[in-house]
Amino acid sequence: MLLLILVFFFGIKVNGARRWLSLGFTRIQPSELLKIAVPLMLAWYFHRHEAGLKVRHYVVACLLLLVPFALIAKQPDLGTAILVGAAGFYVLFFAGLPWKVIVGLFAVAAGAAPFVWTMLHDYQRKRILTLIDPTSDPLGAGYHIIQATIAIGSGGTFGKGWLGGTQTHLEFIPERHTDFIFAVFAEERGPDRQRDSAIALPCLIGRGLMIATNASTLFARLMAGSITLSLFTYVFVNIGMVSGILPVVGVPLPFMSYGGTALVTLSIGIGILMSIQTHRMLIVK
Repeated sequence: MLLLILVFFFGIKVNGARRWLSLGFTRIQPSELLKIAVPLMLAWYFHRHEAGLKVRHYVVACLLLLVPFALIAKQPDLGTAILVGAAGFYVLFFAGLPWKVIVGLFAVAAGAAPFVWTMLHDYQRKRILTLIDPTSDPLGAGYHIIQATIAIGSGGTFGKGWLGGTQTHLEFIPERHTDFIFAVFAEERGPDRQRDSAIALPCLIGRGLMIATNASTLFARLMAGSITLSLFTYVFVNIGMVSGILPVVGVPLPFMSYGGTALVTLSIGIGILMSIQTHRMLIVK
């Protein structure tokens, strides 16, 4: 939280957003660290009150989640804020948040949509509108989606081969080394090779859920479940925005997109999963 506050005073501004802190030899994005810190905090909180969870504990947990969410959204970085919010919500869900409350929260969110719309930045509203019709601004807000879908389609069945993607190497695809790397992969490797990632990532997610099921403590179960479903959210949102079914947000594709802090955060998450599996309680018959 302290790092997030420092961003507002000493952060580096890039493309209109102040999200990074300079350390001299490198720069870090503190909001990425919250993807691990928030579920850690919430899992610890619920584990501490495991014996007698009451409504007030869920209220406090929601406040613990809303504060970093609001600070990150203010940068503005809606994509990372959504991922941090999702990671915290998964902890609440696995901690036993009643379905009635979940349905009520979604109903409140739907009712507040017009108010939230007025709070969005102009470029954020434009991204949502462009999702409906990318051709309405082909050289502006719709450029990312149009070029990404062209790249996916131009790859054909087997792709154009390693370094053979025209959309990629003629620099039509923006942010091709980070958020839109899936379009590069699809153009050069084609659907036939996309099956590798389409199989590997769900297997990783499935394995994470198994680790959560076999965890020996509530803290471990909450952390394993949150990390695993957060990984699913990464994949779903990134591929969805590149394919044109979700608005464009700054979400990398796990273990494929370039990005120092994001890669470190994902690696920490996988390390925690491995530690939970290693230290699970074995039942000897």
